[in-house]
Amino acid sequence: MDEQEKLKSLVNQLNTVIVGKSAQTRDCVACLLAAGHLLIEDVPGVGKTTLAHALARTFGLQFSRVQFTADLMPSDLSGVSVYERAQEAFVFHPGPLFAQVLLADEINRASPKTQSALLEAMEEKQVSVDGETRALPTPFFVIATQNPHDQVGTYALPESQLDRFLMRISLGYPDRGAERDLLLGRDRRDMVETLPSLLNAAELHALQQRVLAVHASAALLDYVQNLIEATRTGHWFAMGLSPRAGMAVLRAARAQALLCGRDYVAPDDVQAILAQTIAHRLIPVSDSGRGSVEQVRAMLEAVGLP
Repeated sequence: MDEQEKLKSLVNQLNTVIVGKSAQTRDCVACLLAAGHLLIEDVPGVGKTTLAHALARTFGLQFSRVQFTADLMPSDLSGVSVYERAQEAFVFHPGPLFAQVLLADEINRASPKTQSALLEAMEEKQVSVDGETRALPTPFFVIATQNPHDQVGTYALPESQLDRFLMRISLGYPDRGAERDLLLGRDRRDMVETLPSLLNAAELHALQQRVLAVHASAALLDYVQNLIEATRTGHWFAMGLSPRAGMAVLRAARAQALLCGRDYVAPDDVQAILAQTIAHRLIPVSDSGRGSVEQVRAMLEAVGLP
């Protein structure tokens, strides 16, 4: 099976579990190919956790899940050192962070202190326990699910942590046909348990290297810079994108191009991933909330191709 057939199979397998959401599943695959962390935000019950499980199984990666709650402590994530009498020494017992994919379920129900511990892991790919730094497995992805901020018992994620997520997607309610398939079909959680792994860690690493090699022309870079500069004018957003966010846009666009079977980035690739990659990093000037996808799309229409 060649590269494009394998990528197509990845997307198709996810679409058998999450029906009627092909654009979102494609974004998820692009996010992990670009070596980015993924945030899935929506109301409970639309398939966020199921999608995260399906992604981990399809990519063939070691997986752990943590249900985030208000009393979750940093040590519950990273692990603890316990004195073992037989060895007459403290022995470190790793926590769920020591997996290739961490499903952080309902991430915004945890306290800011626990969020800070997760932030180090996401950015540095390591954790500090008892004064010792311990490297996390390779690759290391966080797939987080988040409930809307207005729901009871949720904390707003800090800007610094939102910036570490390459993409934020929302599933939304299924259309009538997709919902009928869900009502008539097997339980999606049972389906996830039987999904075969279509990749392994080495194959994923090779694909990620291919993403880095996708060509971006000077004209394409001009377009990306024009979009970044548009976010900084104060017309649409209170504060513009950082250079790190600009690099995230280009990385996601390269992954999108690879999924489309091309070795170069086209403007369509940038447009396809832009809202998912930058909306959670921006605050619209006309709204006190964060991450207006509609505002990003309005800016996108206003910025012409170079």
